[in-house]
Amino acid sequence: MANIRNLLSQMAAQEMQLRDTQFLAPCTSGGRVRTRISGMVYTFKPKPRNFEGWGIFQPVNEKVAEVVDEPSLPQLTEYLQLLTPIRLQLAYALKSQTWLAYPINESDVKQRIGVAKPLPVHLVNEGGAFEVIIARYDGQSWWFEEIDRRADPLPSEELKSALKKVISPQEVRFKGMTPEMRTVYELVAQQTEEFSEKFQQRRDENRLREALQLGGGQLREFRDRDDYWLVEWTTGNGDCHTSAIAKNDLTVVSSGICLSGMDRDFDLQSLVGVIEAR
Repeated sequence: MANIRNLLSQMAAQEMQLRDTQFLAPCTSGGRVRTRISGMVYTFKPKPRNFEGWGIFQPVNEKVAEVVDEPSLPQLTEYLQLLTPIRLQLAYALKSQTWLAYPINESDVKQRIGVAKPLPVHLVNEGGAFEVIIARYDGQSWWFEEIDRRADPLPSEELKSALKKVISPQEVRFKGMTPEMRTVYELVAQQTEEFSEKFQQRRDENRLREALQLGGGQLREFRDRDDYWLVEWTTGNGDCHTSAIAKNDLTVVSSGICLSGMDRDFDLQSLVGVIEAR
């Protein structure tokens, strides 16, 4: 009986300590906040529920913590200094204050966290595409700290200029450009409407080229004809042919030679062998 009373007493004391504790934490829109109190990790829904930003929270109960104040700059700095810093380059906004970013130095990030890949950074309250930032990693999420004022601004300006001119990622060239910058540029370009047609054309070209190469042919050029492509290609021995190829499955609409009405029995890859056999 005494053990039960002691346990209930401890639980009551922990609940009182929990409600009397205030803690600083970041919170994304619709997310939750976590803290460690007396060796135990607690996860709370924020109040108000749509809160986004840095806040000082006070538990209402074991499931809800209310925002009671904004942290001061020294408090926020002290918190961030406890986390792992990394230099990233912003690509584009995913939602609200969360941006996709990419490491400035892939090898450095691989050594520190094991992998170099696009990363979502939360609570980005300044900056834009191609700007270099310092983010902090808490072991689970990345949090924006500040724009990296020491970074050379010229590469960012070069990338912005290339984007306005709709220059494809493979063709962007300037002094000081790195593979990481090209990756960021491609991430941004993929989200830019002006690039959509160019990227689709490249995918179509690769699709046709690969089918022909598997059959032993080579692509010369192709033209769009609504629901099919007019494809100019060569066989392995250099003979030139022009064929109409369906877009959806690369079946032959018209081979360009007489196949006794059996054109649609073949696709682009098998067409190469058929023509070479003739």
